[in-house]
Amino acid sequence: MRTRVRGWRWRRNPLRRRSDVVEAWTTVAVALLLFVAAPLLGAATAWWGYGQARAIVAEQRAERHHVRATVADRTPDTLSTGLLGGQHSYRATVHWKTADGTEKSTTARVPVDTRQGDTVDVWLDSGGKTVPPPSDGAEIWQHSATIGSFTAIGTALTVLLAHRGVRAVALRRRMAEWDRDWALTEPQWTHRRA
Repeated sequence: MRTRVRGWRWRRNPLRRRSDVVEAWTTVAVALLLFVAAPLLGAATAWWGYGQARAIVAEQRAERHHVRATVADRTPDTLSTGLLGGQHSYRATVHWKTADGTEKSTTARVPVDTRQGDTVDVWLDSGGKTVPPPSDGAEIWQHSATIGSFTAIGTALTVLLAHRGVRAVALRRRMAEWDRDWALTEPQWTHRRA
C-alpha cells in the first residue's frame, strides 16, 4: 500500500533537500508559464499576425484591380488545370473593355464549368497580368489563429522540455545528496567502517 504525502517539499522535514525546494518552485513557475504566459504570448503573436496580414491585404487591394471578362475560348484539354479558390480551374483566354472603351485580352484561370461566352471575375496587377484575388477576412483570421496557436504550442513545449531538464538535474543532485548523507549514516546503522 502506498501513501502519498502532499506538500512535503514545502514543509520543513529532515528528508527534504535543497533540490526538492528547487523542484517545487520550478513546478510553480512551469504552471504559471503554461497557463498564463503561453496563452498570452500566443494571443499577442496572433494579434501581431492579424495586423501584418491586414497590411498585406491592403497592399494587395491597392495593387490589384478587378474586371469582369468574357471567356473567349475554352481549352481545358490542352492547358493545365489547377485550383482557383478551392475549385479546379483551367486557363482560358478572356476579353474585357477598359474604362476608355479599349478591348483587352489575356489568359486567366477560370472555373472548370465555365463555357465560352460566360462572364468571370478576373484580377489584374498594375502591369495587366492576371493575379489571384486579394485575401479575404476569413483567410486573415485563419492566418492569425495559426500563428498564435503555433506560438502557444511552441512555448508550452519549450517550457515542458526545460522543466524536464531541471527535474533531471534536480534528481541527479538529490541522489548525490542522499549518497553523501548515507555514507555518513551507514556506519552508525551497520557498524561497518567506511
